[in-house]
Amino acid sequence: MLRIMRYLSKAEIGQMLIALVSIVGQVWLDLTLPDYMSNITELVETPGSKMADIWVAGGKMLAISLGSAACAVVTGYIAARVGASFSQRLRSLEFNKVESFGPAEMNRFSTASLITRSTNDITQIQMFITMGLMMIVKSPIMAVWAVCKIAGDGFEWTLATGVAVAVLLVTIGVLMALVMPKFRSMQRLTDNINLVARENLTGLRVVRAYNAEDYQESKFTQANKELTETQLFTNRAMAIMMPLMNTILNGLMLAVYWIGAYLIEAAEATDKLTTFANMVVFSSYSVQVIMSFLLMSMVFVLWPRADVSAQRVLEVIDTEPMIADGTRTAGKPGEEGEIEFRNVSFTYPDSREAMLEGISFKARKGETVAFIGSTGSGKSSLINLVPRFYDATQGEVLVDGVNVRDYTLKSLRDKIGYVPQQAFLFKGTIAGNVAYGDTELRERDVRNACEVAQATEFIDKKEHGYKSDISQGGANVSGGQKQRLSIARAVYRHPEILIFDDSFSALDFKTDRAVRDALAKEAKDSTKLIVAQRIGTIMNADRIVVLDEGRVAGQGTHHELLETCDVYRQIAQSQLSEDELKGDR
Repeated sequence: MLRIMRYLSKAEIGQMLIALVSIVGQVWLDLTLPDYMSNITELVETPGSKMADIWVAGGKMLAISLGSAACAVVTGYIAARVGASFSQRLRSLEFNKVESFGPAEMNRFSTASLITRSTNDITQIQMFITMGLMMIVKSPIMAVWAVCKIAGDGFEWTLATGVAVAVLLVTIGVLMALVMPKFRSMQRLTDNINLVARENLTGLRVVRAYNAEDYQESKFTQANKELTETQLFTNRAMAIMMPLMNTILNGLMLAVYWIGAYLIEAAEATDKLTTFANMVVFSSYSVQVIMSFLLMSMVFVLWPRADVSAQRVLEVIDTEPMIADGTRTAGKPGEEGEIEFRNVSFTYPDSREAMLEGISFKARKGETVAFIGSTGSGKSSLINLVPRFYDATQGEVLVDGVNVRDYTLKSLRDKIGYVPQQAFLFKGTIAGNVAYGDTELRERDVRNACEVAQATEFIDKKEHGYKSDISQGGANVSGGQKQRLSIARAVYRHPEILIFDDSFSALDFKTDRAVRDALAKEAKDSTKLIVAQRIGTIMNADRIVVLDEGRVAGQGTHHELLETCDVYRQIAQSQLSEDELKGDR
């Protein structure tokens, strides 16, 4: 918890120092009250005392009480303000860090866990700052001050207070030893229940198609039961604390009055009033001592969860992405749009076997290079090395004559229009999704990109056209429509390089052909990398790279590969007729 405090701003630290002064003022005022209570007691018990003196002493007590309340309000306001601003900064830091994560880091932290860390965990930290910091500062100050006040007022009373404090500390220690492990596991179980719920919602169609509602419900029930049982254990354990505190407090008060009665009876007649006044003062101070330790116990309730949450948030913030930024912002003059793989091999971080081995090819500006092969041959892994979703394990990937590792990520990815295998749309409008990331939103370019992607036929049928709403994840459009809008999003950027990761699979043959013909005209100067399963999609590519078990099985045009590559010939014969194989289309 202390490590995360380094992210406090100077302004927040200044506000906390003001809160500290306010806390000290509140404690001083609270500990001054018993002196006036003693004064009023003596005035009431002394024959001939004036009522006016009692009213004056009472007025001072009221003023001190109001001052203490004002200090408490100031402290609470500052603590709430600092807690809110600090949690806002942590969320931003965490979000920005996650933005820099690649697939490797996303595999380490599950999506469900990252959501929990940016919501529930940061809320726990905010609660601790808002309530716990005030208590953790106030309670020791109050305890030490109150003990100093009562230290010389009576050995018997001091001993009774010491025994009560010792019992209190032992009780808190035992409770913390029981609940700390449970607090640590509680956040992990919260991750788990979020994971199960998210899986169920994301895969709802599959769940319904297989009538697996009962199976999913049993998984959620198990996760829910584990979390509930852990929470019940901690809540039951902590529920013992308050009654126990009250019992100790009441027992101490009883002991103070019992000892006081004994001391008053044993005192001389002239000292009875003083002893009685001391008892009243001591009872007040002893209450303050117990209350200070009670506040400490509340800190011990908040601290474990906040500490675990802080560790989990720091795990995200302190994680350095495997993909590090380079320094270059531009490639070599005259080599714009060129892509080259030089003996590239790649192994996933959590795998021992290489996915790609010895890949070499070159794509010049304006060329279309296609990749085909069986499932698991490494096609998607290969093109993911260009925008640096992963880095090559061996060899070099060059864009514009420069190793991709030397570019800043922003400069490299500004050169690329990427269409993923699983088309994804964001909540907003059609135009907002096509012009994603562009604050200017050039309407003419949006329309042109949609025409290239053959998306205007369904957009024009919508009531609001390009301003039609897209729901979260594109749930209100079909798979083919999502894919066409994803293609339009890439075309809109007019990039040097266009990457299509099996992006035509949801299109019918006619639309597929129309999109490729439009791309040939609109993006003739862009280098195009296409991953495809259908031979018909890539027959006219300038170069086809055939992959087999992570290695290049052949390179060349469609006709060249039919003659020289057995793997390509087998794929082609399984999909096309003899006339189509010869290019008679």
